[in-house]
Amino acid sequence: MLQTEADRLLKLNKFSIDSQPHEFPDLGGKIQIPLQCRHRRESFFLDISRKRIALTTKFQIRARQTIVLARLDFGARHRNPDGAEVGIPHLHLYREGYADQYAYELTGDLAILKNPKDSWQSLM
Repeated sequence: MLQTEADRLLKLNKFSIDSQPHEFPDLGGKIQIPLQCRHRRESFFLDISRKRIALTTKFQIRARQTIVLARLDFGARHRNPDGAEVGIPHLHLYREGYADQYAYELTGDLAILKNPKDSWQSLM
C-alpha cells in the first residue's frame, strides 16, 4: 500500500458499525470491533488484546482486513529494522515497504498518553 493511502485511511474518522457494547478484555483475552468510515467505502477493525504472561496490552487499527495502520504497544521494547530501539509504550505506524515494523517513542509530538497505565484513557 502506498504511504499516502495509508495516511489517508488512518486519518479517516471511524465508527462502530453496531450499537452493541464491547467489554474490555480481561488478561488473556481479546476483542475485535468492526468499524467503518462515515461514507462506508472503507471498513476497519479495532483489535484490543491483553496477554496473560507478559502482562501486555495492544490496541491496533487494521484496514482492508490485514493491513495494520497503527498499533499502540505496552509490552516490551521494540527494535526497528534500522536497529534503533524504542521503549514502552510505543506506537507502530504503517510505513510503506515496512508495514508496521517501525515503532516510535511516545515523546515530544507523540506524547499522547497522560497515564499509560490507564487502559481506557490510552484507548481513547
